[in-house]
Amino acid sequence: MIINSINNEKIKNYSKLLEKKYRDLEGLCILPGEHLIEEALKRNLVIEIFSLENNKTDFENVTYVENVTYVSEKVMRKLTNLKTIPNIVAIAKKSLSNEIKGNVIMLDSIQDPGNLGTIIRSAVAFNIDTIILGNDTVDLYNEKVLRATEGMIYNVNIIKKNLNDVIVNLKEEGYKVLGTKVDGGKDIKDISLKKYAILLGNEGNGVKDNLLNLCDDFIYIKMNNKCESLNVAIASSIIMYELNK
Repeated sequence: MIINSINNEKIKNYSKLLEKKYRDLEGLCILPGEHLIEEALKRNLVIEIFSLENNKTDFENVTYVENVTYVSEKVMRKLTNLKTIPNIVAIAKKSLSNEIKGNVIMLDSIQDPGNLGTIIRSAVAFNIDTIILGNDTVDLYNEKVLRATEGMIYNVNIIKKNLNDVIVNLKEEGYKVLGTKVDGGKDIKDISLKKYAILLGNEGNGVKDNLLNLCDDFIYIKMNNKCESLNVAIASSIIMYELNK
């Protein structure tokens, strides 16, 4: 079966998932590309797959899905906001945890989808157990975030919570909460902890003052004085790498 019309009822309903309010309402999201879909299939989260009519991609786990529906390029464009349309997308259940475990990265008001996706990939690479997204951080199921994770979204525990409350609870459970500052604090290379939570902030403004006031200590990355600051995704990757050592 091939769907050629963007007015198809199923396509019209699923395309609403490109908006956060409908993703939140339905508990569903649109996954663009093979890597994401393969990871979601392993976890039985996929409801339906839509593939371009000339796409010959084969999935080992495609038997988990009742229907793979082929669509025209015009219809695929209805199901994505990406400039370059993917060959294949899936409708899948959202997967968010409520359990905090292991070492933690907390993200305060990260706005760039690419930054969030990169941080998630680095967290998997450097053995972070839990990522906690503050309420003001870009939506985890934003299509550009999902694409940037390269499927790693399903390989780390991700939670969305009020960071003020989370930090208080973490400290009660014996976590050392470390805030990040461009200047001041301890060189990350001098830090050695077994149970920690790192707080990273907004691309332009850093971590909010009320959250910094709750931190036990502060860390920074020593670098050439000619460079004023680092992109938050790069900084977080360096911090996670150093702590993983």
